[in-house]
Amino acid sequence: PLGWMGGVLAMPYFIQLYTGFKYDFDTGMPVDIDPKKFIIPSSTASLFTSILSLGTFLGALVGGDIADFIGRRPTIIGGCLVFSIGCILEIASTNQEVLFVFGRLIAGGGVGFISAVVILYMSEIAPKKVRGAMVSGYQFCITIGILLANIVVFATQNRNDTGSYRIPIGVQFAWALILGIGLFVLPESPRYWVKKGEIEKAAKALAYVRGQPQESDYIKDELAEIIANNEFEMANIPQMSYVQSWLACLKGSISQGDSPIRRTILGAGLQCAQQFTGINFIFYYGPPFFKQLGTIKDPFLISLITTLVNVLTTPISFFTIEKFGRRAILICGGIGMVVCQFIIAIVGVTAGRTELHNNAATSAMISFISINIAFFASTWGPTAWVVVGEIFPLPIRSRGVGISTASNWFWNTIIGKRTHVFPIFPHDAY
Repeated sequence: PLGWMGGVLAMPYFIQLYTGFKYDFDTGMPVDIDPKKFIIPSSTASLFTSILSLGTFLGALVGGDIADFIGRRPTIIGGCLVFSIGCILEIASTNQEVLFVFGRLIAGGGVGFISAVVILYMSEIAPKKVRGAMVSGYQFCITIGILLANIVVFATQNRNDTGSYRIPIGVQFAWALILGIGLFVLPESPRYWVKKGEIEKAAKALAYVRGQPQESDYIKDELAEIIANNEFEMANIPQMSYVQSWLACLKGSISQGDSPIRRTILGAGLQCAQQFTGINFIFYYGPPFFKQLGTIKDPFLISLITTLVNVLTTPISFFTIEKFGRRAILICGGIGMVVCQFIIAIVGVTAGRTELHNNAATSAMISFISINIAFFASTWGPTAWVVVGEIFPLPIRSRGVGISTASNWFWNTIIGKRTHVFPIFPHDAY
């Protein structure tokens, strides 16, 4: 859902459908209207984009509770089902904004379940030595999904029928099906069973994910460590009511390094900062933005290239995150993005102004946008998720991860929605 929306907003058929403007597909030009005005209204575009993030924010908040109640695995499978229902509503819409928005909201709820609980599940089943690399792989798979969505959008952009936007939406069913069915052959999290007191089930699940006999010393030692950690954490954060379990995330002192509130602020703050890097502006509004630069013939192709950069540079984190540590690469990535964004902004308000039609300046901006994406993809993209998956103790882990994930999608919603204050998109809006 992150990959196709920006492209669909720039599709002639979709614009025609939701604005009433006419478009001549033979000449490739709008009819009786200035081509620069042949766009989805900015308020509508931001609503279509941000409403998914609102649903995801709500889904992430309740996903942790559901995962604690019925398990990590069933919650993810349920998220796939909810997401599929949302996709059906989006496909069913023709020019009904309410139905399309409602479908995006429902699909977002499913994504919220999945995004919060997948991190939780992966962190709990991954061996300690490769946990960082595995969670980085989660971000890598997201980038592949965005790339595939952009490829589909690129292939359907000029269709003169509803297939132009329904095909990109429909392709999502395949991945929801793969994830949902795939989890039927995977076990529940061993740590979930330990938390529930089901030690035998925990041992069986751990043996399955480690590929070792249940009676082996390797499994017994790791299971004993999980049980000991849980008992220690439960002694420090005892059983409590539902409301108290949420308030437990806010206990302690901010000045105390291992306090729950310090961990919660760190997790939510990292996700907030990740969104304020501005990366999703390109992924959400890339094609309309590139189109408004005035010198780019095929904005869909440029959007596809930036997405490819995102995919190719994410695997760098598989090595660096374990080699140099989480903190070091977050600092380096942040510095790199700041430098790139200043260069993009300076060029954009000088030689790159739209009315100047300066191809060299536009090329420079696109180059530094790509470098900025590379810095993000190899540092802040995966590392923020890795840290969130590692910092919370078991008794508050599901809620801590849920709050952090919800923070990601809350700020995602704000950024997506507030973009309409820039009348899409003047030269100095970015």
